[in-house]
Amino acid sequence: MSSMTAARVVFLGPPGVGKGTQASRAAKRLGVPAVATGDILREARQKGTPLGKEAQAYMDRGALVPDEVVVRIVEERLRQPDCAKGFLLDGFPRTLPQSHALDRTVTKLNVALDRALFFDAPEAALVQRLSGRRTCPKCQAPYHAETNKPKREGVCDRCGTALVTRDDDQPGTVKRRLAVYRTETAPVVEFYKKAGILKTIPSEGTIEEIEARVAAALA
Repeated sequence: MSSMTAARVVFLGPPGVGKGTQASRAAKRLGVPAVATGDILREARQKGTPLGKEAQAYMDRGALVPDEVVVRIVEERLRQPDCAKGFLLDGFPRTLPQSHALDRTVTKLNVALDRALFFDAPEAALVQRLSGRRTCPKCQAPYHAETNKPKREGVCDRCGTALVTRDDDQPGTVKRRLAVYRTETAPVVEFYKKAGILKTIPSEGTIEEIEARVAAALA
């Protein structure tokens, strides 16, 4: 365990800001699990839990999984023994109703959130980061047009398949995703600011520089 003391933390920030990378690094240093909603939804579906099946039914219809189902899946995860000493929630809550629901959940568990970290970066940087992403459709290896280029342009190093830009990462789609994020999540940032637990992390620079800012904010 490091000198960091805050162990029940929410990581907030727009797509492409790098919060997932920082969440896994901080969780390792704190000795607590990083809980990403996408991962626990997938896990619940794979295990075929009642909640997982419920979530799957929405996804099969191409619908968003409703807040109350997501919140119940998060609560189920936070009740597991490895979360007893703390947890890092990556990308949840994303809406104000989810923030209120999380408050009720941690109260039920007789704990409180220590900190909410908001990862902030200029929109232009985020569009550049996200629209530069390339993926191998065969083996899912990730690349980036600027920061993680394949040896041969447009071709996967591992299996030689032509790389693709996911629909989600097209510049127009990225701008729409960021606009939706701002509308949904600005009130969440304000909510934690009022609660007195919000710290903003400037998310430009190297992974190590941002990691040092996170460590300072959690000390």
